[in-house]
Amino acid sequence: MCSKAVILAPVFNRILARFPQQLNFCFAYGSAVKKQLTNDSKDNMIDLIFCVDNSQKWHELNMKQNPSHYSSLKYLGHNFVSKFQENFGAKIYFNTLVPLEGVIVKYGVISTKDSITDLLEWSDLYLAGRLHKPVEILKPTSNSEMQTAVQLNLQSAVHSALLILPESFTEYEFYYTLSNLSYSGDFRMIFGEKKNKVENIVKPQLNSFRQLYTPFLISLSDYVDFPGLKEGNDENSDSLSIVCSQDINPLARLHHLNQLPRWPQKALTRLWNRGSLRQDTEDVLRAIAYDPDCNEIVVKCLNSIVWKSSVSQSVKGIATAGLLKSVQYSSRKVTKMLG
Repeated sequence: MCSKAVILAPVFNRILARFPQQLNFCFAYGSAVKKQLTNDSKDNMIDLIFCVDNSQKWHELNMKQNPSHYSSLKYLGHNFVSKFQENFGAKIYFNTLVPLEGVIVKYGVISTKDSITDLLEWSDLYLAGRLHKPVEILKPTSNSEMQTAVQLNLQSAVHSALLILPESFTEYEFYYTLSNLSYSGDFRMIFGEKKNKVENIVKPQLNSFRQLYTPFLISLSDYVDFPGLKEGNDENSDSLSIVCSQDINPLARLHHLNQLPRWPQKALTRLWNRGSLRQDTEDVLRAIAYDPDCNEIVVKCLNSIVWKSSVSQSVKGIATAGLLKSVQYSSRKVTKMLG
């Protein structure tokens, strides 16, 4: 992730011009931004994430510039909003159903420090999960720590997906597993999201996924074989049938386990010790590497992180959106799910 110039669509330029410009990093994601299989609705909401160095200052400026974006929490002041953002849920503050420049926008604000923590440690797997998929970078970061965190987040996703997958799998299954890391434990997938959401994301963007992850897969050539990368294959349809293989010996699994972020490793240790600290993380990871159910154990621990953050962030969203917008937003989600 570098700080090279980005050519933006006119609508993104106009949208960003409506906000305070103190942004460290900004990207757009979701069905209105990236092609999806069932993306035929013209009124899909544009999802944005703003990473800011100073949340208090940014909200202060934004409340003066865009007071209508906020729920009644704005009356408690920008300091309260900033603390509410940073101390609850996944440490992100969303304003939703905002009409801007002829489109509907939902934007989340998160501090740079909390962004880096989630990307490196997967404390919430919230921002990190969104950046496992191709996104539209609207403002690249010039912060070297943030740049490194974005890359390490992708690397962690590769190690996690390989731990979950069997010895043989298709390239499509690999990208599906990557994308599903932050969805499989999300309680909203039970009711509120289409059951084939991940498939809708992955299939139309196979080339984008390949471009995003090829450097990491090449560096792991001792552990996994991706024939499509060697052949320079560039056709989406082929990724559905290209068979890849990986080393699933305990030492290979231990390598991947050792590369997992801090919070998944903590979750694995807690699960293995059944809540009591009897073995340290190093011993636990070695034991799990030799366990035939290693993949299921990893899935369970990742799901526990996602479940907790998705529930707390959704509850937080009721306050940040306000009751009326919360009902409207939920109705849009249900309509989309059933449509």
